[in-house]
Amino acid sequence: MNTSFLLRRLLPALVVVALVAGGYFWNTRSKPVAVVLKTVERGKVESTVVNTRAGTVEACQRTKLSTIMGGRIEYLGVKEGDKVKKGQLLLKLWNDDQKAQQVLAEAQRAMAAQRVKEVCTTAASSRREAERQASLKNKGFVSDAREDTARSEADTRAAACETAKADVAQAAARVGVTRVEQGRMVLYAPFDGTVAKIVGELGEYSTPSPPGVPTPPAIDLIDESCLYVKAPMDEVDAPRIVAGLPVRVSLDALPKQALNGKVRRVAPYVLAVEKQARTVDVEVDFERPAGINLLVGYSADVEIVLSSRADVLRVPTATLIEGGKVMVLNAASGRLEERKVKTGTANWEFTEIVEGLAEGERIVMSLEREGVKVGARATAADAAVAQK
Repeated sequence: MNTSFLLRRLLPALVVVALVAGGYFWNTRSKPVAVVLKTVERGKVESTVVNTRAGTVEACQRTKLSTIMGGRIEYLGVKEGDKVKKGQLLLKLWNDDQKAQQVLAEAQRAMAAQRVKEVCTTAASSRREAERQASLKNKGFVSDAREDTARSEADTRAAACETAKADVAQAAARVGVTRVEQGRMVLYAPFDGTVAKIVGELGEYSTPSPPGVPTPPAIDLIDESCLYVKAPMDEVDAPRIVAGLPVRVSLDALPKQALNGKVRRVAPYVLAVEKQARTVDVEVDFERPAGINLLVGYSADVEIVLSSRADVLRVPTATLIEGGKVMVLNAASGRLEERKVKTGTANWEFTEIVEGLAEGERIVMSLEREGVKVGARATAADAAVAQK
């Protein structure tokens, strides 16, 4: 039996063994991991900070009115929700006793005015008499004593006239005092606004707030024509926030509509609500949407734009791995590899890539999937679905 004969007999068996071994290797080798990929592209990246707790829509003018003195409510000219004008009478307490005091003071002023007429008329007459006596004295018809007596009488009458005028001024001041006293019993609107809340009903006793004792105000008045948002920001972010920075305002009442605004004020102190949660209040003016009535007290979130870069290379922030790396799918080998990158401006959504990636490269977004590691074979998730 020669060699060629043996090869002819063994060749079919060798082919079968090779096919079996190849099939086993093909079936047992690791399958490529289906990963979600994101193409590196250019766009805008902003550096932003957001509030730590929910902010609140506030009114530029809001006052909680109470009378200076307590008393029974005699007049209540508004109800909750009413629109009022500046200077409009809102509430008045019973004060008939003060009105009586004013009537008495006005009567005393009128009497003092009449007294002025009487005394000053007499003073004018005495002055003319003194002048006449002085003329007669110069002609030698009366003595010096007579002329001196007439002059003294004129001076006395003139002084009495001035005293009477002072009495009129005093009586007028007394009338003013009674009016001021009555002012303690009434409430007028200090500005145009809306009555938010009223504490008390007609005939009830209204009590002002004594020092150190918080008492609900009689009327809560809000000017809804001017609104702003007050939101607490982390003390770490506060040094970078200045007036004039652009802001995006989100309201729970308008979940799909971001409102543009600007920082108008940063509080000059830190609030220690909790020992580990120190914040700085920031006030934001914003553009009100036309045709939508916003209510004071709405919850709001603010996103302050510290800086912005347009047309830069960017990746989703969620694709960054600790240490400033990303996972890239090598198009040639079909395997995953880590890439060190240098980042720039960043926010919770996008991060600027300064070095390490080129536009058009594909990076892995589904980092949490099992099997995603350096060197693993991978395919795009949509391609894996298409192959099934």
